[in-house]
Amino acid sequence: MTTNEEEIKKSARLRKIMQVMRKYHFVSNFYHQTNPQAICQALQELGPTFIKLGQILSTRPDLVSPAYIKELRHLQDQVKADSFATVEQTFEEETGKKINDEFASFAEKPFASASIGQVHHATLKDGTPVVVKVQHPEVGKLVNTDLALLRKAVVLFKYVPQDIAVVDLDKVIDELSTSLLSEVNTLEEAKNGEEFYTLNNGDGPILVPKVYMKYCAPKILVNEAMEGKSIRYRFKQPNDNDQEATTVNHEIATTLVNNFLKQVFVDHYFHADPHPGNILIHELRPDEPAKQYTTTKHHEKTIYNTIFSYDQQEALPNYRIIYLDFGMMGRLSPAMANSIANIVITINTKDTRKIGKAVLNVCNRTGEVDENAFYKELGAFIQPYFSTGLGNIDFVKMLYQIVQLCKKNHLQMRGEVTMLIKAFGTLESSVAKLDPEISMLEVAQSFGRRYLKRNFNWRSAVDNNLINLFLASKAMGKMPERINELIDTFVSGDAKVDLQYKNEQRVLKQIERLMNRFMIAIILAAVILGSSLLVQRTPADSHIYHLGVSGYIIAIVIIILLVVTEIIHRWRNWRRKR
Repeated sequence: MTTNEEEIKKSARLRKIMQVMRKYHFVSNFYHQTNPQAICQALQELGPTFIKLGQILSTRPDLVSPAYIKELRHLQDQVKADSFATVEQTFEEETGKKINDEFASFAEKPFASASIGQVHHATLKDGTPVVVKVQHPEVGKLVNTDLALLRKAVVLFKYVPQDIAVVDLDKVIDELSTSLLSEVNTLEEAKNGEEFYTLNNGDGPILVPKVYMKYCAPKILVNEAMEGKSIRYRFKQPNDNDQEATTVNHEIATTLVNNFLKQVFVDHYFHADPHPGNILIHELRPDEPAKQYTTTKHHEKTIYNTIFSYDQQEALPNYRIIYLDFGMMGRLSPAMANSIANIVITINTKDTRKIGKAVLNVCNRTGEVDENAFYKELGAFIQPYFSTGLGNIDFVKMLYQIVQLCKKNHLQMRGEVTMLIKAFGTLESSVAKLDPEISMLEVAQSFGRRYLKRNFNWRSAVDNNLINLFLASKAMGKMPERINELIDTFVSGDAKVDLQYKNEQRVLKQIERLMNRFMIAIILAAVILGSSLLVQRTPADSHIYHLGVSGYIIAIVIIILLVVTEIIHRWRNWRRKR
């Protein structure tokens, strides 16, 4: 295709995007988070890239409202599968090898097809069953083109005032672009899967499919085939008489919670999208190898700064819990993991000030923060949740409200934290359906306390306290002298007291605004008085007369502008208070 033809194609695509967005009032609806059905229809009409964007957006309650999350989850890919000849060509272009040379068998018909690619069953030469994900041809180029055109289309639309917008559209597009481009690079998902396999495979009944990096490429992903059914089939609550099913559900729920907390607080690397479709349950058959029923558990105990470790064989249940899809992962720094553990622990105290301070540690400040006002608002928001069971909490709605509360107070919750809360909420909904009695937050509090205890350096803490005690004892000896100096300072009149009060900056801005208006009023009065003298004492056809008339006109224009700006200012304040 020539450059001109490509430009024509891009122009036509841009017109199509703008036409659909205008038809559904996309920018206005999205900015104000209204009419989610129209947004879904627009994404469906714009095709695979936009459908995938909508699906990614449905996992980001920190970016869009709960109503949008609910509607976007209904988006379905309607992508026609590529022919087997196309799959063969893609595989050969990416790996430099032929499918028949690498696999003993390869199903020509895919068992799943989505926006990015399609998935086939296959068998390696050594007989190992695998699944092969093959990306659709040109999908990377299509994604890059559509993202670039989407940005252009948004810029070309009429500006919507930011002070009444619910979401930051530029930030949303940036976040979605990062997620989508990462998913298009299949090698990134392969590396994620490899790391997750190393950290979690064999952790009790947890299994993770092995990644065969030898066969992977930017558009090819080869994973171990895993048997199992979606965890959804266990959500149907067993009868009271079916004690065994109730026990198994409790065990699965407990295992999921403990493994997720290990991912967060020990590995600092967690599955960010643990929805039921990405978690399988495989019930072992009697003919499967007996070795799968036991595992080696590594134990460590610390006694007086000495670490004792030992391995122990433990029996496993007759089921396995399998994680799938590693396109969306979260990573935490050790310092951030400590801060999150601190939030979990402070929630147990129900002290809103302590909770507020812990929340501040995981946020970026985008402006001046009134901490006392933030603690008060957070307390009013979080208080009702203290007496609400976890099964009755809407985590999507709660996260969205927390993000909006932080934004209102010039705080921006860090991306890895919102991703973690979202993953926590997703897993919590599955855990609650498996076992309504289990409290994920209570388990997290216990785990968080153990985590801080394990990472707490007692010797360092004692040393620091001894140093502080020594310095304090030295300072106590100087106290009488310091008190005398303070009294002398007050008596001599040299004392200076620096007082601050709530909303000081806002009041100062209002005073500054009033003073500016007052000065303008004085200048206008002088202009009008001077113009009156010039007009009254000079002939109508003289230059001085015209100068006086010009003064009148300028004064009238300035007065009109002042009135209009005051109306706009009051209207914006009214909208903000709403």
